[in-house]
Amino acid sequence: MSFFSFKKKSNTEQPALDAEVAAQEAFEHDKPLTNHAFESGEHPIVRIEHLNKSFGSTHVLNDVNLTVWPGEVVVVLGPSGSGKSTMLRCINLLETPSAGHILIEDQEITGTNEAEVNALRRDVGMVFQQFNLFGHLTVKENVMIGQIKVLVITITSVALILVCCSMCAWFIVRVKNRISNMLYYLFVFSMVVPFQMLMFTLSNMANTLGFNTPFNICFIYLGFGAGLAVFMFAGFVKTIPLEIEEAATIDGCNPLQTFFHVVLPIMKPTYISVGILETMWVWNDYLLPYLVLDRTKFQTIPILIQYFRGGYGRVEMGPMFACIMMVIIPIVIMYLLCQRYIIDGVVSGAVKG
Repeated sequence: MSFFSFKKKSNTEQPALDAEVAAQEAFEHDKPLTNHAFESGEHPIVRIEHLNKSFGSTHVLNDVNLTVWPGEVVVVLGPSGSGKSTMLRCINLLETPSAGHILIEDQEITGTNEAEVNALRRDVGMVFQQFNLFGHLTVKENVMIGQIKVLVITITSVALILVCCSMCAWFIVRVKNRISNMLYYLFVFSMVVPFQMLMFTLSNMANTLGFNTPFNICFIYLGFGAGLAVFMFAGFVKTIPLEIEEAATIDGCNPLQTFFHVVLPIMKPTYISVGILETMWVWNDYLLPYLVLDRTKFQTIPILIQYFRGGYGRVEMGPMFACIMMVIIPIVIMYLLCQRYIIDGVVSGAVKG
């Protein structure tokens, strides 16, 4: 058992002990407390002296002292939030100590430059509390796993919304009766209802029905995205002359052929506009996948980004911004390629004449 203590924080920075002096003091203290077979002239492999770490006004580590001998197994026990993980992160310099000294094989690592820190990390391993990598996947597959999931969800959801809602809007506009009017107002009303009113009931229902995978969550997105899509498609369909569809009927087209061969190509600007809006929503969505998906198996990029937030407000800014760029770049490229259709699609149906 190694010497491990929490003392009152020192007011002044104390220099690290000489290696021989520190080894002798640790030997005298640890010999009656551990089964380690000490050898003559042996030095601790890890030595921590008066380590302090604060996050703002929160003092996490106060004057911590620890020695670990070669071949020794040390267990640090304590309640959640007592600073166990922070101490380990300080040893690997994932956190910068506020004060104190950390020595590996009598070499002080606190205050070293970045190159020396990187060299240290090649020799000092660390198993994180949450496994963010999958051992059966390659590096590329690990990096792409979140992007692939969100890509599957986005493509299936947006495609389903575009096809179903455009057909529904066409039916509502062309079949003018009470049912179609009630259906239209129902879609419009759905845009008013906030997601937060339904999210817990929706989460339970999704688990019951098995809609908790990237391949069927698209049906939930269809329900929430249909309101805006039907509203925009209905406004555009009203501008399409009915005579075009009547001419297609005279030429022998059935309703499905009329829609897919005549109406759908005319609706191209609105298709692109609705597609961009729905893609931005689904691609960046965090709350719905977080509540519905089985997170032990499926995680999207917005969900994975949260793992770069550490304890006590610590944020791994580098990896987090890399993931954010992976989210932003595809949307920006899509917008640049389709921007000339956006205004036409949004204002379609707003002007009569």
